[in-house]
Amino acid sequence: MNRILFGALCVLLLFAGALQATSLTQEKEKLRENAFQSMAAELGLRQSDTASRDLPGWSKPEKVVVWAIPGWDVEALRATVPGVDVVSISSREEAKEAARGAQAIIGVCNRDVLEAGDGIHWVQVYSSGVERCIAVPEVTAESTLLTNGQKLASPALAEHAIALMMSLVRGVDLYHGNQLNGQWKPDVGMGRGDFMELDGRTVLVVGLGGIGTQVARKAHGLGMRVIATRGSRREGPEYVEYVGLADEVNALASQADVVINTVPLTDRTRGMFDAAFFKAMKPTAYFISVGRGRSTVTEDLVEALNTGELRGAGLDVTDPEPLPEGHVLWSTPRVIITPHTGGRSDRSRDRLFLLVQENLRRYAAGEPLYSVVDIERGY
Repeated sequence: MNRILFGALCVLLLFAGALQATSLTQEKEKLRENAFQSMAAELGLRQSDTASRDLPGWSKPEKVVVWAIPGWDVEALRATVPGVDVVSISSREEAKEAARGAQAIIGVCNRDVLEAGDGIHWVQVYSSGVERCIAVPEVTAESTLLTNGQKLASPALAEHAIALMMSLVRGVDLYHGNQLNGQWKPDVGMGRGDFMELDGRTVLVVGLGGIGTQVARKAHGLGMRVIATRGSRREGPEYVEYVGLADEVNALASQADVVINTVPLTDRTRGMFDAAFFKAMKPTAYFISVGRGRSTVTEDLVEALNTGELRGAGLDVTDPEPLPEGHVLWSTPRVIITPHTGGRSDRSRDRLFLLVQENLRRYAAGEPLYSVVDIERGY
């Protein structure tokens, strides 16, 4: 009898342990889901209207390849999709080898890797820009589903744009030059009237998408009058006074004290900031670019700066990129350059992990994904 009772007690303990483990797993999943939904609402991430299972070529994945960023919990990704072989790689050669037999690849979008896969249906890239990825024939195939990291870096990029703007209007770039030379010189060639207070000034945000909306919100918080353009519709948040379409950009530029470029690179935006645009700007205005470098005609920007058609420029993106040693932009006065690092932050890695984890779960379940790219539009 004692043996029977002891056996029953063991079974009960095992059952209780299993229930507790299940409860903890469910609790962790609920916390993860809440964290993702909070992020999606804050950043305005969009869910596709179409379930993955309804797309041509979808099948429940057996193998998914992930280029894991250092610090990511790959085991947490695996736990999200039980029964799926989640293969972690850290090099292009590893990716080519692992892609064989995979239905999805995360963090890689190179032609040789996708060719090696020969059956990859879903590609998740980490950046918001996808111009290089959609140039890969395997991606533009009708059956390929492409998702990206759109809007995840928007808060950091918006703060970076504001930082560039404030540095220029306060002459920080000029004072920094004196600091490097060990000189205490209040006079840096700017008159008292050249130091611009931003309260009540007009900022034109070109590209009222994820980044642009964050920029507009922060500029409004500084007391600026915000106007903007976007590609397809005039809708915008209440703190944007006017939303124009793309063909109004030059006319709106004439009103702006600061222009901030946040557009993606498409056929429509390539070279849009040209000589005609800079001539439309006030000679006292500043140009900030955190979108894509090739949206700006570099020679026209340099000419505008050298001839006094605008007062200064803050560039996180350039054309060419990387900017080579000796390029004229390095020595052009009143230009601040950062090497395409505006999206870096202490929170971006966690945001990206949440998106990847959620999209992986959704893809395996055949549900609609977040941040699906419209390949024809290029974003």
